[in-house]
Amino acid sequence: MAKNSAAPAPARNGVADKREAILRSATSVFAEKGFFNSKVADIAKAAGVADGTVYLYFKNKDDVLHSIFDRAMDEFIADGRRELATLERADEKLRRIAELHLERLSADRNLAIVFQVELRGSIKFMQEFSAAGFSEYLDIIRATIEEGQKAGAFRSDLKPIVCAKMFYGALDEMVTNWILSSKKYPLAPMADEVLKIFFGGLLAE
Repeated sequence: MAKNSAAPAPARNGVADKREAILRSATSVFAEKGFFNSKVADIAKAAGVADGTVYLYFKNKDDVLHSIFDRAMDEFIADGRRELATLERADEKLRRIAELHLERLSADRNLAIVFQVELRGSIKFMQEFSAAGFSEYLDIIRATIEEGQKAGAFRSDLKPIVCAKMFYGALDEMVTNWILSSKKYPLAPMADEVLKIFFGGLLAE
């Protein structure tokens, strides 16, 4: 009995591995060709599987793009919550959020291109993704800012959600500049530049 109960595990692992391989390949294909110019056949070829195999795991090409986003956001959020749990001050938490954001995307240029370019290819996509994991990610930033306000570390006259959107927007722009730039430079250190402005502003004391 014990032997039979353990038998399904390899199959489940095999399914997860195949699905992951397809997502990795799709990320590369979308980054190289663009989402709208890519075909399911391109993804299948890159993953080394038959076209029909892709449809065993995903409804269509749109579903593949959604899944890339969902997987990445799940990882971002899980890593963020785990890291933030080890920190006490709100400013330390915001700094770590910024570092993780830039570190993760700079470690996978193809994923960064898909996030910054392909996910914004239509209003439909942007609305769908904004309603998905992105809102949870933004809420983590908002809650951290509120925490700092309650502790007296941040100004209380600012709206946390506006600050959260500005904070994310600054990081987002750093990633966009990085993938579009003809110059090669490390992205992660840009977190310090964003935080200098976010915490200190532009006015000289």
